[in-house]
Amino acid sequence: MKSIKKVFYVALMSFIVVSCGSNSQKTTDSTSNQDEKEVSNDPPSYDPKRGTGKFTKVEVGEKLDEKMATEGKKSYDVKCSSCHKLTDEKLVGPGWKGVSQKRTPEWIMNFITNTDEMLNKDPEAQAQLEICLVRMPNQNLGDDEARHLLEFMRQNDGVK
Repeated sequence: MKSIKKVFYVALMSFIVVSCGSNSQKTTDSTSNQDEKEVSNDPPSYDPKRGTGKFTKVEVGEKLDEKMATEGKKSYDVKCSSCHKLTDEKLVGPGWKGVSQKRTPEWIMNFITNTDEMLNKDPEAQAQLEICLVRMPNQNLGDDEARHLLEFMRQNDGVK
């Protein structure tokens, strides 16, 4: 009876050792593959003038597009005015006065449409977060709606 128990325990211990060894190997392989993927998926570089997001070039005219600005005001009234004033006064978020002069159109568009990523990676967005202490929620704005808001910001900053 004792020899059967010994054989059973030896077999059990061997199984545990082999299983643990296999799992740690799989974990190591999985981790190293994951690391390789993370490195290869990183963006080539971060541009502080445009932030992070898909907008690399946003064309704005010297003159204001009144129709876009009117549509942007509608979006502002519904989605933005509860947190942002049109002056330089902070409400929940920073005031909008001068924003289109301080930031590039690309930065603004990327922030509007890619809020979470900008707050995670962009030093300027993170600095605003430290001042406001509240993360801007992603408003799920489409590209056109974001562009209209940009034009409204330009109107608010005196572009005619």
